[in-house]
Amino acid sequence: MALEVFSRYEVKYLIPYHVYLQIVPYLLEKMRYDKFGKNGSYNIVSLYFDSDDKKIYYETRNKLRFRQKLRLRVYDDATLDGASFLEIKQKYNNVVNKRRTMITLRDAYHYLDTGNTSHMDQYNLTNPQTLKEVDAFKSLYDLKPRVIVSYDRQAFHGLYEDDLRVTFDYNLMCREDDLRVENGPEGKHFVDPGLVIMEVKVTHSVPLWLSRLLSEFECPKDSVSKFCTSSDLTEKTSLLQRTKEEVTI
Repeated sequence: MALEVFSRYEVKYLIPYHVYLQIVPYLLEKMRYDKFGKNGSYNIVSLYFDSDDKKIYYETRNKLRFRQKLRLRVYDDATLDGASFLEIKQKYNNVVNKRRTMITLRDAYHYLDTGNTSHMDQYNLTNPQTLKEVDAFKSLYDLKPRVIVSYDRQAFHGLYEDDLRVTFDYNLMCREDDLRVENGPEGKHFVDPGLVIMEVKVTHSVPLWLSRLLSEFECPKDSVSKFCTSSDLTEKTSLLQRTKEEVTI
């Protein structure tokens, strides 16, 4: 089972797809494929939440020292009776902390529809305390479902550095017209399909061999936020649609 509580550094890079393919053979000299998916590959679909006044968006966009997000996430082909994850992601002084609970997607929707934890004892979940924290966060910010973000991921785990993880995310799409995560990876690309978001995730520091490898391939750091970038696209699309409607009228 995947970890439900952890803290680490996450360093992002934005690289061309062909560079991603070139780097992988070198990674496999000191890393292995993640245990999830075939050759560490799987699809992720996440529902992100925000307030009407976009508190979460502006916390992230303005890079506040402390910022946090709430999301509902599924992997690969999801069903209502299958596993999903309600997750709080927090960042403070560049350290990422995550807490999440596994819950059936049906129960997650029931919780979101009722807006409270009064039926929590009836849910099939792994961490009741995390659900209470999710509820407190959602209530404090008055969070509502906002945007679906999906992408394909290939992940690697260190052979000699047990805390080291490297992921490559591509085919990044978003939508706001259909907020059901079980409907899969559909939407508009919010990152050029020819680019890949690479993340190095580590508890302490990036190994020297990996730093040298990224330098050799001239991989630029880029703190691209999937939530903010997808929100920018959906906002732009909505504005364009409203403008077209006004012209038609």
